[in-house]
Amino acid sequence: MTIRPDEKTGLTVLRPKLCGVKQFQKNNSRYLVFLFHSDEFVGELCSSEEGAMHWVKRSDLLNVNLVNDFSELLEVMLNGQLTEFQYVIEDGEWKVELN
Repeated sequence: MTIRPDEKTGLTVLRPKLCGVKQFQKNNSRYLVFLFHSDEFVGELCSSEEGAMHWVKRSDLLNVNLVNDFSELLEVMLNGQLTEFQYVIEDGEWKVELN
């Protein structure tokens, strides 16, 4: 089997472990995003046409311009007691539930 690096990062992630699921509904469909964790990789980090890539310390992640729900996603990925990030609609508003 040939292992190829990701075309956007230049990295090949080794032995990823499923650590959670993000789910939400939109247009009468259910969307699932599987969250993986690994601290093993090979390759050199490189930028792509989508932007410059660089390493960020975990302690600095919340100081970077990221998607609004990133802190909750990170909590699911790092907290061994959580496995699910779910958007639910309550009173017409999107609400995040962590389980």
